[in-house]
Amino acid sequence: MDIPKLIAAQRAYFETGATRDIAVRRRALQALQASVRRHEEVLCSALRADLGKSVVESYMTEIGIVAGEIRFALRNLKRWMRPRRVPTPLFAWPARSRVRYEPLGVVLVVAPWNYPLQLTLLPLVGALAAGNCVVLKPSPGAPATAAVLSEIVGECFPEELVALVPHAPQAVEELLTQRFDHIFYTGGGTFGREIMVRAAERLTPVTLELGGKSPCVVGAEADLKLAARRIVWGKTLNAGQTCVAPDFLLVHESVCDRLLVELQRAVERQWGSDPRFAVDYPRMVDGAHARRVAELLSTAGGETVCGGEVLEEERYVAPTIVLNPDPQSRLMREEIFAPVLPVLTFAELSEAADALLAADRPLALYYFGDEREGRRLCERVPSGGVAFNDVVMQVSSRRLPFGGVGASGMGRYHGEASFECFSNCRSYFLGSKRFDLPLRYAPYPTRLAAAADGLVAAQHGVRYVAVRDELDRAAVVAQLLLVDDVRIVPVNMTVDADDALHHRGDRPHVVRHHDDGHAAVQLLENAV
Repeated sequence: MDIPKLIAAQRAYFETGATRDIAVRRRALQALQASVRRHEEVLCSALRADLGKSVVESYMTEIGIVAGEIRFALRNLKRWMRPRRVPTPLFAWPARSRVRYEPLGVVLVVAPWNYPLQLTLLPLVGALAAGNCVVLKPSPGAPATAAVLSEIVGECFPEELVALVPHAPQAVEELLTQRFDHIFYTGGGTFGREIMVRAAERLTPVTLELGGKSPCVVGAEADLKLAARRIVWGKTLNAGQTCVAPDFLLVHESVCDRLLVELQRAVERQWGSDPRFAVDYPRMVDGAHARRVAELLSTAGGETVCGGEVLEEERYVAPTIVLNPDPQSRLMREEIFAPVLPVLTFAELSEAADALLAADRPLALYYFGDEREGRRLCERVPSGGVAFNDVVMQVSSRRLPFGGVGASGMGRYHGEASFECFSNCRSYFLGSKRFDLPLRYAPYPTRLAAAADGLVAAQHGVRYVAVRDELDRAAVVAQLLLVDDVRIVPVNMTVDADDALHHRGDRPHVVRHHDDGHAAVQLLENAV
């Protein structure tokens, strides 16, 4: 594939203005919707081949999420595209102010292997809804799914609108030498930093959806049976290869022993006595990743409470709990990305918060227990997202923006946040020729004196208030005129008895609404 030629063709198409049309955007989304529906069975087979996912998990975490995102975008696209009226400061009256979300141009989406369908197509939905042309680069780590994605994109879109770049040596490197209007990357932090460096050469904005070690704190008052069931589900989903999976547990020392028992029970209830033979238990993406997990476990220290089995040839890692691993081990320093759960204890919530603050900012923070205690923790410990008494489910809401903070990423997407991510939030100031406020023009002293005295008098219900100097006058005018919660009304407007009304002749009044529901009437005095 000739990448420079492809991007030039997309840019030429974008510059025709075709993608600004809501009908073009809707047709693109509808085509994607129909194609994903037609390919559901083959997608399930591909996800099984790449990651050992069951049909239920494939639909729940991949196909269904994509389908829901498309429906949501189609249902809300007209509203998202509508220009938004915002107030205009009195100083600029009677101008109008608008905000429009406009397409960026040609954008690049670089996707990972762990959710190869969802994390390729969700950004695509947002980019198309926002009116962009898109270059997709799926991960070679999930080749079967990438092949189906190539079919879907090929039958849905002309290359000048959406193109998928197949795996080839140095393909990503070549893409990063090109000019894009936005780069959206999901994956590891190391390559995320490289993308940011390369994007900086052209001042290209980036969205980085990274990962990190998302902690799960279990308080003394937690429902341990519920916590165990949900933690095990979130940790074994996609064999732990989920960026928001609980990476490790911090458990109050008073409930640790009981929680360990409940965790083991939850593993057996969900996956049987030997998960290796559970039909729906997922696998590592490849043998190398399984081998890495074995190395993490062999150097972790602590006590393996359950699991620990790793079969590289089968890409199998058993659900594993490690109690009190060495804090300096690779298991505690690296993102695990496997169904391995380290467990540590704490005595006081402040102790847990201190430990979390000493680490990188996580993508997710989980707390099981009293919600008030959870809020206390969250006030101290930043994260991309938060869930109380649950794990992973915050990702499922299209009305909750998803993204990281610090080392876990930057930027937000999902639902309307995706539309905004791939849009230029453009300001429109619509000036008026009907009225021209002289205050902005020199000579300033004369005009400021008249305006400041008059405005202060109107504000305070007195005929005259002394103003010491030119700086005071400028401050008064700025304070009272550079506001945007105002509206112009006729001189003869009826106001409440509590409102002070000051006017001279037929000059306009400005009514400013306060929290108490009354209107304070301000007079422009000699400013006009």
